[in-house]
Amino acid sequence: MGVLSNKIDKEQLKPGDHIYSWRQAYVYAHHGICVGEGKVIHFTRGAGQEIGTGTFLDRIIFSSSPAHPSDNPCPRCGDSSRLDGVILSCVDCFLCGGDLYLFEYGVSYALFLVKARGGTCTLAESDPPEDVLHRANFLLENGFGVYHVFKNNCEDFAIYCKTGLLVSTSISVGRSGQAASLVAAASAIVSSPLRFLTTSFSGLAAVSYGMYCVSRLVSDIGVRRDIVKVAVERLVANPSIANDILN
Repeated sequence: MGVLSNKIDKEQLKPGDHIYSWRQAYVYAHHGICVGEGKVIHFTRGAGQEIGTGTFLDRIIFSSSPAHPSDNPCPRCGDSSRLDGVILSCVDCFLCGGDLYLFEYGVSYALFLVKARGGTCTLAESDPPEDVLHRANFLLENGFGVYHVFKNNCEDFAIYCKTGLLVSTSISVGRSGQAASLVAAASAIVSSPLRFLTTSFSGLAAVSYGMYCVSRLVSDIGVRRDIVKVAVERLVANPSIANDILN
């Protein structure tokens, strides 16, 4: 695993690892928690179902459920192609033919900014593996609310399992670095008043990239102030928390 790539081999996996694999020609990544014995717990919509954002994303982003056809199910997972919510799959089904990457926790500010693509690392520290596995297995049995591409997606699920952190305010994005990067990119291009300070392409690119980096940084769960630690039992037992935070 290098500075610019988090790619790893299956043999390097450890229980409690937050892993991901790119989908749709690197348009987005699907995230999950390795639980050992070649299994992954992850949060998804059923295969073939649209995300349901009401935007152009519905045309390009689909489910990351295991994609084995029903007439040729995975010998380890069975036919899980239509499942949604929090599910358990083998690593191969989770990857869907893609490469395996490890999400990094507790990275430095410099490394966070070098990894310009969101959804690969965070400044926040991970909890011990036993806590991560407890949350993942508890949510496998009890669910993680309604899937939403911006507020409550597979990366949000994995980050919660690793940290126990939830966003306590009703804003447009949750903990997902991918969603934050998309919002940051749009804001840098469209909303930044600093774009009027330069007319050259290189100057505009530099200003926009700077705004993008700042937006990504302030959206990371490692620096945000609207983050609360919530025990998984309390999250599941208290419907108001799930409704206010996860939906």
